[in-house]
Amino acid sequence: MTIEELIVAVERWASDRGILDHSSPQAQLLKTVSELGELSDATLKDNMADVTDGIGDVLVTLIIYARLQGVGIAYCLESAYQTIKDRRGRLTPEGVFVKEGAST
Repeated sequence: MTIEELIVAVERWASDRGILDHSSPQAQLLKTVSELGELSDATLKDNMADVTDGIGDVLVTLIIYARLQGVGIAYCLESAYQTIKDRRGRLTPEGVFVKEGAST
């Protein structure tokens, strides 16, 4: 399936289970935070099967959250990409992003 088809499938799944009709953006955001915690735990344990599952779960909750907010997840991603696409700089080995032209 393409990502677009998967987004539609997730939205249909959420609709079929009453999530879109009976949940709220706030409740879905809390679910996202919970799933992010599980993903963090899997990362710390270096459990790639759970990392994969966790990334998927976070994406599912964000797709539903976006839908409940009345915005498409693809639109959100496009908007974020448009914001970052022209940024210049590099991540240092210490984990600090240094913008191009800025002093260290």
